[in-house]
Amino acid sequence: MVVLVTGANGQLGQSIQFIANKYPNIEFVYTDFQEMDITNIENCKVVFAKHQPHFCINTAAYTAVDKAESESDKAHLINAVGPENLAKVCKEFDTILVHISTDFIFDGTSKVPYLETDVPNPKSIYGQTKLDGEIAIQKNWEKHFIVRTSWVYSQFANNFMKTMLRLASERDNLSVVNDQIGTPTNAVDLAEVLLKIITSCQTESHEVFGIYNFSNEGVCSWYDFAATIFHQKGIEIDLKPIPTDSYPTPAKRPAYSVLDKKKIKKVFGVEIKDWKESLTVSLNHLN
Repeated sequence: MVVLVTGANGQLGQSIQFIANKYPNIEFVYTDFQEMDITNIENCKVVFAKHQPHFCINTAAYTAVDKAESESDKAHLINAVGPENLAKVCKEFDTILVHISTDFIFDGTSKVPYLETDVPNPKSIYGQTKLDGEIAIQKNWEKHFIVRTSWVYSQFANNFMKTMLRLASERDNLSVVNDQIGTPTNAVDLAEVLLKIITSCQTESHEVFGIYNFSNEGVCSWYDFAATIFHQKGIEIDLKPIPTDSYPTPAKRPAYSVLDKKKIKKVFGVEIKDWKESLTVSLNHLN
């Protein structure tokens, strides 16, 4: 079985490579934009024709949330046109598409975890372009899995966990918002789930395509996340909680973006680690 991975140099792409040796029956083909530019459909067709993938995991994305407010065309090209191209090419080659989306498609006004069936209402350019990508996939190719996730971090690339550790090495005090609530997701756990979906497709006779939520278990604020990082690393720092309006950003973030994961647990039998447990694992890999 051939699995083509886009965005292979990002943290999720690297996380897939990190666990790939656990799947000896899968031939992974890793591409970054130099090898396959998802915004160029003809380029995609050439790569697909060469490798004939059974699955394509699209981890490529424009994820600079604040920068997207001033680079909307670029964000739309990568997050909406790119997935549309992949959906069309996947249909041509009968490849199952596994695409990663985000909690930012929601407005954050809910008081209970978001279901896959809840109506999206993005409040940022980034969120809107990711939703546009979802819609484009659904319109063009039914054999897809769209996995929405949140607050992704890992030992790879740039992310909140590594930023906090860097800042703690540079200063004695730090302020982090405490009124945005969600769930951190270890990219390695997300990678494991994506491959569980793929391997399940090989053994299950029924088709279960569609949208799924995945994050680690538990709920916290960004302040809680930072405090737990420092506690687990034994770092002493003056950490202060602040409201969102004390730290204005170009893009509006969801105040609440916890995802309900009952569907993915039921359909694929996924067991999900608590975010604090998974954070410990990721921090240990930095040592």
